[in-house]
Amino acid sequence: MPQLSLYFDESTLKKVEQAAKLSQMSLSQWVRTRLLQSLKDDWPEDYFTLYGAIEDGTFLEPNDLAWSQREKL
Repeated sequence: MPQLSLYFDESTLKKVEQAAKLSQMSLSQWVRTRLLQSLKDDWPEDYFTLYGAIEDGTFLEPNDLAWSQREKL
């Protein structure tokens, strides 16, 4: 398996070590997991449940415009 060296400043390394410890993962496993998450070509979790989540009377779906009323590009 290929290897990669990463260079962190002390404060960043401490944050990564703590996050890995809290996740009960090795540093390599934690970094790999985070990289894979950031490279994922996917919708965020619960993205599609957001539609209709705002309960605000001023947040309304606009009426359809006639073609003659639409902005020309």
